[in-house]
Amino acid sequence: MTYVGVRFDAPAAEASAWSDALLAAGALAIDVSDPAAGTPEETPQYGEPGEPDEQLWPISRLCALFAPDADSLAALRIASGVIALPLPAHETYVVAEQDWVRATQAQFGPIRIAEDFWIVPSWSRAPQPDALNLRLDPGLAFGTGSHPTTGLCLEWMRAHIRGGESLLDYGCGSGILAIAGARLGAVHVVGTDIDPQAMRASAENARANGVTANFVLPDALAPGSFDLVVANILANPLTLLAPALAQRVRMGGRIALSGILEPQAEEVAAAYARWFNIGTWKTRDGWVLLVGERSVDHGR
Repeated sequence: MTYVGVRFDAPAAEASAWSDALLAAGALAIDVSDPAAGTPEETPQYGEPGEPDEQLWPISRLCALFAPDADSLAALRIASGVIALPLPAHETYVVAEQDWVRATQAQFGPIRIAEDFWIVPSWSRAPQPDALNLRLDPGLAFGTGSHPTTGLCLEWMRAHIRGGESLLDYGCGSGILAIAGARLGAVHVVGTDIDPQAMRASAENARANGVTANFVLPDALAPGSFDLVVANILANPLTLLAPALAQRVRMGGRIALSGILEPQAEEVAAAYARWFNIGTWKTRDGWVLLVGERSVDHGR
């Protein structure tokens, strides 16, 4: 079976209207992307809490997928009429049916984090069987090791965990940082996230890696402090969470903050300076990892 695709470009202000109208007219799915993807002009989009829900490119590329027997041109005309916009210049193409699971898996292979340290999907062979290999499949929860923010955290943890530490992974997503901490020698490991799906994914991933970690929602997080706190979230929530996260780090303990773009680093660091001697550990692809050591609580 083959499907029919319709592709065209539209201003960002019109993209959502086109998407909704095409779905109502019979499209099976809509993909919105950067027309410059794969070129030096590609512009990544990163959302932050408190910002508009949808961040789109000034000109966005829409690809609508239709069933093989659907009249895609008629659907495009109907959508045009519904939103009162002219019929756009477009192209129609054939989308061949394939093993979508296998095609998705082919996009994700082993990821090298550091020397003798890999993230390996369950369908792949470990490049170095005797290395530290974490088994993790892409899923509904964020964190496969492929993003620079996760990679920076893992690299820092590999360099600084000596064994025997307590560790809190705040905003754990897939649980990758908590699992890595346990594999690296942390003995009391807790992960928390506001998403119940993340809790389930983290627990399953921990079992798959044979490690012991406790994953709980933030409201169920027991009182107490940790030797290490890692938080790979985004700059805005990290700034707001500074007092709460600071209290989770024991005096002399360390915090690692990721999900921060370079222009945001100074503001986030300033929010934590009351409790930590904090600064940039490393940057990668425009992202920053801030690391701090808990010092005197100057607010007391």
